[in-house]
Amino acid sequence: MLRIVLPVVFTLVSSAVLAEPVHGIAMHGAPALPADFKHFPYANPDVKKGGKITYGVVGTFDSLNPFILKSSRTTARGMWDPQYGNLVYEALMQRSSDEPFTLYGLLAQSVEWDDDRSYIQFNLNPGAKWSDGRSVTPDDVIFSFDLLREKGLPRFSRPLKLISKMEKVSEQGVRITFSTEADRETPMIVSLLPILPKHAIDPEAFDRTSLATPIGSGPYKVKTVRPGESITYERDPNYWGKDIPAKVGLDNYDQITVQYFLQDTTLFESFKKGDIDIYPDGSPGHWASAYNFPAVASGNVVKDVFEPKLPSGMFGFVFNTRRPVFANPKLREGLSLIFDFEWANKNLFSGAYIRTQSYWQNSDLSSFGVPADERELKMLGPIKDKIDPAILDGTYKLPVTDGSGRDRNVLKKAVGILKEAGYTIKNGKMSDDKGRPLTFEIMTQNTDQEKLAVSYQRSLQLLGINVSIRTVDDSQYQSRTNTFDYDVVVKSFTSSLSPGIEQMGRWSSASRDREGTDNFAGVADPDVDTLIQHILTARSAEDFTAAVRSHDRMLLSGHYVLPLYHVDKQWVARSKRIGHPDTVPLYGYQLPAWWDQSVQ
Repeated sequence: MLRIVLPVVFTLVSSAVLAEPVHGIAMHGAPALPADFKHFPYANPDVKKGGKITYGVVGTFDSLNPFILKSSRTTARGMWDPQYGNLVYEALMQRSSDEPFTLYGLLAQSVEWDDDRSYIQFNLNPGAKWSDGRSVTPDDVIFSFDLLREKGLPRFSRPLKLISKMEKVSEQGVRITFSTEADRETPMIVSLLPILPKHAIDPEAFDRTSLATPIGSGPYKVKTVRPGESITYERDPNYWGKDIPAKVGLDNYDQITVQYFLQDTTLFESFKKGDIDIYPDGSPGHWASAYNFPAVASGNVVKDVFEPKLPSGMFGFVFNTRRPVFANPKLREGLSLIFDFEWANKNLFSGAYIRTQSYWQNSDLSSFGVPADERELKMLGPIKDKIDPAILDGTYKLPVTDGSGRDRNVLKKAVGILKEAGYTIKNGKMSDDKGRPLTFEIMTQNTDQEKLAVSYQRSLQLLGINVSIRTVDDSQYQSRTNTFDYDVVVKSFTSSLSPGIEQMGRWSSASRDREGTDNFAGVADPDVDTLIQHILTARSAEDFTAAVRSHDRMLLSGHYVLPLYHVDKQWVARSKRIGHPDTVPLYGYQLPAWWDQSVQ
């Protein structure tokens, strides 16, 4: 039985203690758009809605419930989807993709909160309706948060556990009060959680996978389902929110279909035939050489290049410090120098990539090339003594090789650092002071990762380091990464302009031994914990920037990840029938703003 443990009361709160209602909230500073804004800058309000689009994805699905653990890897795309849009379920607020972290009204017409963000009050839009015509109410909000707190995936339940009280304060208002463990980002995260219909959900059966047609408040309804193969959505002609400013110019198709494929090569062949309308391409080699088919020559397929203003993120080989061999930071530093990026970029990727030097490269949050200023040094305190001086003063840079795959100068430097770590070459093998050879395994997930690993393996062998490579299937990869059963793994850490609570899951001591977290490196450092807290508690934009830069410096000094590369562009091939706005927002192209140009 579902246990309702949070106090739920109907209380008319005195207006004297409430802040003024606002149309939007920002993590730092104020929203860029005024209260009377008409639409997001990247949405075209003049688009004629209609037509259809078909997306393609690799995988399968056996559930229409995207909120529970049992279906976390096999849920139909589109139900609750950051890429295709939240087609069926909605949140209280909508995020703008043209600002670092700003939310505007959706199910909630306005919000109220205090300077300490100890509470947030959502004033629901009186016109908000479920697809069966019933109104969205404060009771739905309270029900949703209580249900997801108890039975939802961790990314939904975790922030909800920071709520101390929920109150229905009026027929349209619900006030959420947070515990002292919450931080300044918590109200923002809660604002983006899904709201579910209390009258249409059995709490007892919620955590079971289901293909039952759901009731939501979103712009689409589920039309047809072919389990594991495809799902088709149709526009709800009675969608309540079509004129909400945060939705104008979005959700432009009458029908959206998502087809599933066993592998990407099959998906691409389907795109070439015209069965799929969009193909986001992440491979520079593929982008350069795979589009010589007739539809491209005739103009029926168009190749677009978008330039977002996003931080680089970090993609690289992750050293699992839970393994005794990788507990030594000097060893990790030495190993990080051995990968020959210039050789790999030239021979594997046609020179398409940029070497990554920071977790937030290409943004003001990055420490790369930026000396720590007085504000940052004060924030770091004694922690600054644990940061590489070159990283602290902004002069650190990964070595540039001659591209030969065996640059003697770089390899000599790596040998020197490995010697500091207690390793020397004996009888042709890199060994510790007890004569034990340095050896480890790199676990890879696909052929692209395997090529990277082979390149690294070749360079390591030059110094007598024996490395094996094991490529595993998807299910084994998930199992082993969830339980941290690997020596080295290839991982990507995306970075936003508003880093926050996700840093806890990636780098905090609390997440080190919790299976299923993203702390792939096994970091457990109280100084890292402190710097994460600086990010979470920063009030001003200046303090926030200083906090992220200091965190960036600490991670780089720890050499937990061997940085590889990134691109500063997004590549997408599309049917010429599909159009998109000219404006590219901060976070790059937004598929919900695209449309069918054949509609007259």
